[in-house]
Formats: sequence, structure tokens, C-alpha cells
Amino acid sequence: MAGRHPPLAPAPAPPYDLPGQESAQRYGYVPPRRPPRRTAGGLVAAVLGGVAALVVLIVLGFAAFGGEGRIGSRGGDAAKGVPSKASATDNKLYKTGALIPVKCHLPAIAPGSASMRRFMDALSDCLDASWQGQFGKAQTRFAPPKRVFWEGSGRSPCGSYPSPGASAFYCPANNTMYVGLRHVVETSGGEPLSHFAVFARVIAHEYGHHVQDRAGILLYAHAEMERADALARAEGSRRIELQAQCFAGAFLGAERTTLPMTRAQYAAMIADVRGRGDERLPPEQRDHGSGRSYSGWVVKGFKGRALAVCNTWTVPAEAVR
Repeated sequence: MAGRHPPLAPAPAPPYDLPGQESAQRYGYVPPRRPPRRTAGGLVAAVLGGVAALVVLIVLGFAAFGGEGRIGSRGGDAAKGVPSKASATDNKLYKTGALIPVKCHLPAIAPGSASMRRFMDALSDCLDASWQGQFGKAQTRFAPPKRVFWEGSGRSPCGSYPSPGASAFYCPANNTMYVGLRHVVETSGGEPLSHFAVFARVIAHEYGHHVQDRAGILLYAHAEMERADALARAEGSRRIELQAQCFAGAFLGAERTTLPMTRAQYAAMIADVRGRGDERLPPEQRDHGSGRSYSGWVVKGFKGRALAVCNTWTVPAEAVR
């Protein structure tokens, strides 16, 4: 999460969920990022894919992803276009109440990339409508993210894909969500396609990073993390990741009438995210949160009645372990 150039301007953001080049070189395939229940190719990085990504993917300046339309408070460093701390801790978005249901209906997922693409497009349309309305409550313009649902390999401004262990990521440099049509299934630990929430949560999480981007939260967080040591960077990353988890839960909770989950489907989603915890990693590499936190913030958003419950920036460090 950084970027720079003469005269030492702020650095660019890393991709969310795509492991950085340095991370891949340092860790390779050992140890796996996520618990053994995942297959060798199925260890999804929730958003950053490694603290190393914070310092490696310096492609653009903040200007590339911090333009008009953000609702974060200015005043941090106006000369560099960096929002104030309040952009994260007291964002207007937190005051907009609960997400208004958009009566989302999704097609059942059948085997094959074509069916998964239809599911992802329908879900993304629902997310567009939901967050468009929420930013409207804050009287702020909102531009939905672009989507790339891949089957083969490709490149984004944030790096190449697919990357070992990553089925999805968000790239702030071009405001685009990237999701692998087959990879999202392969990294699900063998969940049946009927457990749609397992896959919906992935897209809603990446969308949550776009929400953070448009709200000015990422801009503030990246600036702070550039100045921080390894442990503080890891904590900042966890606050970003866990907030995206909460935003994903808030959307799924708002749509529970038209997207009802059986007990088994809900349990599968929670088990999936709990299995992605990083508590086994060294402290300075714990950039996503423990399984308990990674699942807990989804539940907090799902059961919450207002977006204020997703403010990970004012809770104590213990709440974002």
C-alpha cells in the first residue's frame, strides 16, 4: 500500500488479495498462508496477500486512486492530497445507517465458468445498487468498480494473475475487482456450489475495498502505513481487511430476505472465512487477522443494524488481532 516519485510523492496502493512479488519470492509455497483444509492451489489471500506487498508494488502515486468523489475528510496533508485521520475514524459513511435492501436475486451456481460469471455479474449489479444508494445517503457521488472475471492469465496495473494462493483481488490503481471464475471455486476448500455465500462473500469483500477507496479510507491508511514499522503496518492492514469483511457481511445481512441462507449455508461461509486466519504467521506478517477476527467481523456486519459497526479504526488493537 504505497507509491512515490520526485519530489517524493505518496506511493501507490498495493493490490488487495494479490500476493506481492517479494512475498512470492520470500515465501514461495511454504508455509501455506491458510490452514491445511485448503488445497495447495486454494489459499486465498483476503486482500493484501502479504505485508511485503505494502512496499513492493509501488507503481503509481496516490493521485491514481485518490481523485474526486471521495468522502474522507481533508486536512491531513492537503498539499499531497492525503485525507485526515477522520477519513478513517469518523467517515461520513458510518453515519448513513444500515444498507438499504435492493432485493437482490442471484442465479443458482452450476458447474462451469459461464454459470459462475452470471452469478458474479448479478451479484456485482446488486452491490453497485446497494453502495450507490449508501453513498447517496452521504450526498456523495459514487462510481462502481470495473470488473474482470478471469479464466486465463492476465495482467493488471497491480500485477499478474493468477498468482499462487489468490483467487481475487482489488486494484486501486484502476478501481477494478479481479476474480478468477475457476479459482474462486478451487480455493474454497471443496465447498459445494450450493453454498453460494462462500463465493458471494469473496466478491462482496473485494467490493468492500472499493468502498474504502471511494470513501478515502484507503488513502489515509496507505499514508499512515508508509510511515509505520512492520508491526504497525500489519495492524493497519488488518484494520483494512477486517473492515472489508464487515462491509461484505453488512451487504449479505441487508439482503437476507431475497438472499436467504440455510443454517448449513451460513455455517459454511463462517467456516470458510475462519479457515483463512493468519494466526500461524509471525506477528509482522499477520496482515489479515486471525480466523476468529476474520469471521467475527463478517458476523458483526451481517448482524449489525448500521455501518457504524464496521468502523475498525477506533476499536482497540485486541479487536483486530
